[in-house]
Amino acid sequence: MKFAFDHDLHIHSHLSICSTDEGQTPAALLEYAKHNNLKQICVTDHYWDSAVPCNTGVNWWYEKQNFEHISSDLPLPKAEGVDFLFGCEADMDSDNRIGLPKSRYDDFDFIIVSTTHFHHMCGEKWEDISHEGVARRWFDRMYAVLDSDLPFHKVGIAHPACKLMNRASREDYLLTLDAMSDEALYRVYKKAAEVGVGIELNSDDFKFDENEADRILRMFKIAKDCGCKFYLGSDAHTRGGFNGKNEAFEGIITLLDLRECDKFHIR
Repeated sequence: MKFAFDHDLHIHSHLSICSTDEGQTPAALLEYAKHNNLKQICVTDHYWDSAVPCNTGVNWWYEKQNFEHISSDLPLPKAEGVDFLFGCEADMDSDNRIGLPKSRYDDFDFIIVSTTHFHHMCGEKWEDISHEGVARRWFDRMYAVLDSDLPFHKVGIAHPACKLMNRASREDYLLTLDAMSDEALYRVYKKAAEVGVGIELNSDDFKFDENEADRILRMFKIAKDCGCKFYLGSDAHTRGGFNGKNEAFEGIITLLDLRECDKFHIR
C-alpha cells in the first residue's frame, strides 16, 4: 500500500521565536489537521532546556525557548480522529550537545533533533567551511545523536538535507551534499535504522530544480535502502506555511516510491 499523507510531525506554533504569526495557535494547527484529514500531528517548537549548558553564537535565542515557554499552550485542543501530540525540536550546540536532558524525555510525546542548524554555531572547529569540512560536521552531529541515550522509539532526525548546513550559496550547499560519499551515508543510515530513529521528509528539503534532484534525493534513497523509516514534516511556522503541503508531500512520496511499510510510527 502506498505511503499515506496522514500525519505531520514537525509543526511550529507562535511559541517558536522564529514564528511571525500570532495566529499560529494549537487551535489553528488542529484546523489544518482536520482540513487535510490527518490522523496525527505534533507541535514541535524550538527547545533548549534551562538545565543544559549551551554554546552557540545565539545563546540568548535558545534561553527563551525553555520548557516553561513551549509548554505554556498546554493542554492541547482535541478533535475526534486526530491524535494531537506535544513534542519539541531539540537543537544541538557547537559542542554537539543536545539541549534536552534525560529528565525531560517523558514530558514529550515526540522529539525531533536538528543536526543541520549550522548557522548558529561558533568556535574553532567550525572554521573549516570547505564542502568536505561541512560534510564532516554533519556526520559528526548525526553520530552524536545516534550514539546518545535518546528514546529512539519516539525520536526523529529533523530536515537532514536542510540548506542551513551551508548557506554560502545554493551551489555550495549542493557541493556539501556531494561531499558525502555513498559509503559514509550508508554507514550512518544503517546505524539510524538499527537504533530505530525516524528520518524526516521535510517539504522544504525537497524544493529543488529538476537538475538538482539526484543530488538531494541521494541521501534519502540510501536511507530507504538501509531500512530507515520516514515521517512527514511541514516545518510550518505560520498558517500560510501549510499552503500546498498536500501536493508537496504527495510529490515526495512518489519521488521516493514510499509504501506504508516505510512509515515511522511512534512506539
